[in-house]
Amino acid sequence: MNDTVILFHGIARTKKSMEKLAAFLSGKGYRVANVGYPSTRFSIGDLVDIVRPQIDAAVKEAGDGRVHFIGYSMGGLLIRAFLRNHRPPKLGRVVMVGTPNNGSQIADFLKTWPLYRKFYGPAGQQLITDQTAMTKLFGTVDYELGIIAGNRTIDPVSSLIIGLRIPNDGKVSVESTRLDGAAAHIVIPANHTFLPVNKIMWRQALSFLQDGRFAS
Repeated sequence: MNDTVILFHGIARTKKSMEKLAAFLSGKGYRVANVGYPSTRFSIGDLVDIVRPQIDAAVKEAGDGRVHFIGYSMGGLLIRAFLRNHRPPKLGRVVMVGTPNNGSQIADFLKTWPLYRKFYGPAGQQLITDQTAMTKLFGTVDYELGIIAGNRTIDPVSSLIIGLRIPNDGKVSVESTRLDGAAAHIVIPANHTFLPVNKIMWRQALSFLQDGRFAS
């Protein structure tokens, strides 16, 4: 196999959080580029420019092979913004994991809190459910996209904010992960924080990369 997978971590995390997934994919024969970026210091638009050299290098190294993307949480939004203007010529498939494509009620609730603003920075303000201002940044989905959502929560406060009867992973509702144009969507028994190390997620992501669909 000559395919490459580019990984994006979530906000306030580092590429270390994606290392186990990277090792799993490497073991399946993929070349893996695990991208790190200063997620809490810049807007998503600025982060696109910051990660571009790493992605360009991975695309160049991929040669004739296809280039796939997997983004966890806000990493999925960064992929959407990147692909709008910098789509690799041999783009493969894209997997989003726990990505708040329609924003997060948690961000709505906390966006004016000084600690939240300081900790999550400009990108944290872009995770709200009113995504009107983000339309131009993301564009439309015209690539093979599979979305993985979790529905287990260990945070009763967050679940109360989202809504007790609304399926969610403790940070993002299942409904918020949905996106027009996606080829497949699956819900797994997983919590948002631990999605990157969830082996069910790994297997489903691999299934989509290989076949363009999730395993039943």
